[in-house]
Amino acid sequence: MAANKPGRTASLFEFWPPWLFYAPVAAWCCLLALRHRGATLPALADPLVTPLGGLVGESKAAILDMVRGEARKLLLPYALVDLPDASPTRRLDRCLAAMDLAGLDFPVVAKPDVGERGAGVRPVASETELADYLGDFPGEPGRGLLLQRLSSHPGEAGVFWARPPGAERGYLLSITGKEFPCVTGDGRDTLETLIRAHPRFKAAGPIYLERFAGRLDDVPGEGERVPLVFAGNHCRGAVFRDAADLATPELLLAVEGICSSMEEFHFGRVDVRAPDRESLARGENLEVVEINALGSEATHVWDPDMSLPRAWRDLCRQWSLAWEIGAANRDRGFRAPPLLPSLRGIFSALRGRPTCPPTR
Repeated sequence: MAANKPGRTASLFEFWPPWLFYAPVAAWCCLLALRHRGATLPALADPLVTPLGGLVGESKAAILDMVRGEARKLLLPYALVDLPDASPTRRLDRCLAAMDLAGLDFPVVAKPDVGERGAGVRPVASETELADYLGDFPGEPGRGLLLQRLSSHPGEAGVFWARPPGAERGYLLSITGKEFPCVTGDGRDTLETLIRAHPRFKAAGPIYLERFAGRLDDVPGEGERVPLVFAGNHCRGAVFRDAADLATPELLLAVEGICSSMEEFHFGRVDVRAPDRESLARGENLEVVEINALGSEATHVWDPDMSLPRAWRDLCRQWSLAWEIGAANRDRGFRAPPLLPSLRGIFSALRGRPTCPPTR
């Protein structure tokens, strides 16, 4: 979802090591834990999302399944396929049967049901491409594959919504437009040369070079556009732009209709596709790609024009709200998970991240 005006190609801190960027935010979270007398209270922001309110290890399909009623019409159709360690033919047959049951045709988007930061997300246009993807997909018990209809809308945005318990209406914390860099061939230069000449190369060039490692010597034809990014994730090379100007009553109404249909859902980001910025602002023709709970982030902080003090301020405000909503739900009778088992679960999820097929 391109911004009206292009800005800088990268901010000062956009590609800092996570431990450095998030250190002040982590310190603020420690203060919040003391203030609210509960280190795990944010897990109650969405108390029915497991595990830990969707902080890590949550199922994408399970969260989409929470959407009820008319709001389900906005979801891009999807199918969850359990893929045990079986023969390639049986795994492909399982996927095709699940697609048929869900009314899905190629092209689809394939992605791990439990996965973060766009890992393993890839467009799949045919049975042959699906078989190729499955060849890289680990066959482990409980390792589900999500197949979802590929949206025809070119624009994507992340809309962060919150509504404290008891509030009549919610509000929008953040809106992030996503840009997908591409290069255009001239019939002479190789793909590597075009990538190295891209304005984004200094910041994200290694990501693009690794993704196209087998095609760097290709020479795209004159006028041929080669998308460098498919998954709308910052760490995969997408460009995020603050789109707060799109925070209209109409968009709030559309997102609220989705989130309010989910039982005890108070805090999260809805990733949507739309034909253009105007449609997004009107809340029209939206297609929901994914819904994230506590693990969400106000991704406008990754706008290349964002200042470091404001980025830290906005993330601290986000976590303050998570603690406040969690505390309110504790007062309503929900019980926060114990600290030590929660920490073990987080560390286990981080250490045990499974390998995924290469992201496109």
